[in-house]
Amino acid sequence: MISRRNIRVKVMQTLYSLELYDNPFHDGIVNNDILPQAKKLLQQHLELTSRLFKYLLYNLIEISRYAKTDARQRSSKYLVTSDDLNVNTRISENRLVARMMEDLNYESKPDPRNPVNLIDIELIKKLYHKLIPAPEYIHYTTHAEPDEKEDKKILLYIFREIMLKDPDFTQQVEDNFIHWSDDSEMMDMLVSNYLNKPQSFNFNLLISTEKKEYAFDLLQTSVEKRTYCMELIKPRLQNWDPDRIASIDMLLMIMGICEFLYFPTIPSKVTINEYIDLAKTYSTPQSGQFVNGILDNILKDLNAAQKIRKTERIKK
Repeated sequence: MISRRNIRVKVMQTLYSLELYDNPFHDGIVNNDILPQAKKLLQQHLELTSRLFKYLLYNLIEISRYAKTDARQRSSKYLVTSDDLNVNTRISENRLVARMMEDLNYESKPDPRNPVNLIDIELIKKLYHKLIPAPEYIHYTTHAEPDEKEDKKILLYIFREIMLKDPDFTQQVEDNFIHWSDDSEMMDMLVSNYLNKPQSFNFNLLISTEKKEYAFDLLQTSVEKRTYCMELIKPRLQNWDPDRIASIDMLLMIMGICEFLYFPTIPSKVTINEYIDLAKTYSTPQSGQFVNGILDNILKDLNAAQKIRKTERIKK
């Protein structure tokens, strides 16, 4: 469900956090306490991704269910109009909403850490009222018999056009999930995939065992082999001062070299392309070209020394 690219980002964030606050690799020395700390931090990053996904679905549920709340409140007004008595609540009966509630055990007593506790009911009300005049919503609520396709379509519309385009909502997400800007594209994909194939999702296994093993193996290897990787990088820097190179660039090159040498099922070309893209996204405007040049030259040296051993490619 979560791609290798997203895993690489989480590992990069973990390594960067360690460097930023603890400087654990000063002079190439790795503190023995760093690896457990790094793994704990990575686990927190992965769990936060899962909570963010659930949080987005919780909000989607609440916006849909608010139709009944709106109908109840309007019908209990002192001066009731015909419109107040005829609020369309079809969205609250959306079959995918019912499926989400079941999959997320929505009616059970929430754990204090459950992101459902972050929901702002006033914001839900605001988003619901933004939805009501939308032509897409009017079409959905006035359609004779909405089918499963229409159920999916309206929920995806609410997610992309109502939730994600509302500045108050995105600000709330950013306030509660520090890596929202990094995860937003992945979340769009996950929500879309869930709405299309909810039966394929296991919320207790959002990150597959294979992906989780890859994440922790990449983290551990990057920590343990950092000194060796730096020995390969430094001769290629020429007039560059290692201390003046962006920290993200260094981390990405270390991770890339580790994939060259210690991850035989990942093709070297895939590794280079992935880390070039991450450098462009997370570092400086020149970082993509810089990381490309260094990794490409190191790869040539490693191939010449017959140190690269790749096996059958697996799905990335």
